[in-house]
Amino acid sequence: MTHGLPLSLVIIDDHPLFRRGVVQLIDEDPEFTIIGEASGGQEGISLVCQLEPDMVLLDLNMKDMSGIDVLKEIKAWKLDSLIIMLTVSDQADDLMTALRSGADGYLLKETEPETLLLKLKEAAQGQVTLSDRMASLLAHSLRADSGPKTPDEAGLTEQEQRVLEHISTGMSNKLIARELDITEGTVKVHVKNLLRKLNLRSRLEAAIWMLEQRRR
Repeated sequence: MTHGLPLSLVIIDDHPLFRRGVVQLIDEDPEFTIIGEASGGQEGISLVCQLEPDMVLLDLNMKDMSGIDVLKEIKAWKLDSLIIMLTVSDQADDLMTALRSGADGYLLKETEPETLLLKLKEAAQGQVTLSDRMASLLAHSLRADSGPKTPDEAGLTEQEQRVLEHISTGMSNKLIARELDITEGTVKVHVKNLLRKLNLRSRLEAAIWMLEQRRR
């Protein structure tokens, strides 16, 4: 995913004071620009589809519809926008549901302002974007899972392992295809197969799983 600077953002959150604080924070950084705000899910979906921002900051719990439903609907439009959940919920179920619904990151509203900006910049570069506490929670969930513990145990082919390595560095399917000299369609098949073999349901889970492998 390639961007020019500044990166365009849309915020979807039904708490006006929180939105104002995030806008003020982001406006101080020349690498970002806020191009839209929405106070609810339906308004947010329309705004994102109209503006096609580089990134969306999305609350999990809103009055008119859940952030997960908003996430799924935006993802169904096949836009290039990165969608980062920004929420108060530190529950494992909410984290896993968001990731498996296509979220590109999961950050807590308690995150320090400087750290939040750093995490958003990491997301723009394709890196795994989770609050530290949520990354630990996800890693713990994956360790406790009954799925395979190593690439060999999962029966990954050499090419699937190469694709997984690139996923863990944040590469898109298009970049992986270029790097491995294969078609983007072939990459998608490899991703689907490796997720099935690892008993995972999202690229972010796969990236965390691979990072855990490197720590062993």
